[in-house]
Amino acid sequence: MKLYALFLLVATATVLSPGPGVVMTLTNALRYGMRGTLGGILGVAVGALAVAAISATSVGVLLAASALAFTVLKFLGAAYLIYLGLRLWRAPAFQFAEPSAHEASFGRRFFEGLSLQLTNPKAIFFFLSVFPQFIDPDAHYALQFAALVLTYSTLVVVIHCLYALFAQKAKTWLTSERGGRTVNRAAGATFVFFGAALATAKR
Repeated sequence: MKLYALFLLVATATVLSPGPGVVMTLTNALRYGMRGTLGGILGVAVGALAVAAISATSVGVLLAASALAFTVLKFLGAAYLIYLGLRLWRAPAFQFAEPSAHEASFGRRFFEGLSLQLTNPKAIFFFLSVFPQFIDPDAHYALQFAALVLTYSTLVVVIHCLYALFAQKAKTWLTSERGGRTVNRAAGATFVFFGAALATAKR
């Protein structure tokens, strides 16, 4: 894992970026408080493990055998990150749902987070095109895979918990149009930067 530091930065930017999972965590925090976010956060993390496991075998073998496949996926991944960054920069501020009158169960929130991650294009594309580039074909595949996936899932839990805390502290600003637009543009600029870095990274 020669590019682990870059992976850590790209994965952090991916998890930080506003998307269905982040909006779910922020909304749950505003509705139910910090404790009400845990089920959804764990669901997103487990969903990341599932998506990674599905993409692990065939993609890993292909990249180990083909330098061309590695190059193609590298530029696809970089292009996707830049596209996502530009889209986030131009996107309107995301809106939150109205507060719920009742508290959803832990299981219900867990299933919501799991289903969001399993159908999240950002997560699927990350594990299919960006993630495999950080696997060294000359080293033990399973160990590298486990380390990277656990790193990603840990980032999901930590960052989403921070989002939940942030939502509690900055409720008024976060639900404003200015606050939502600021979050989008900060995430967008970050994605463009790391997309460019990924495109110039060497195997």
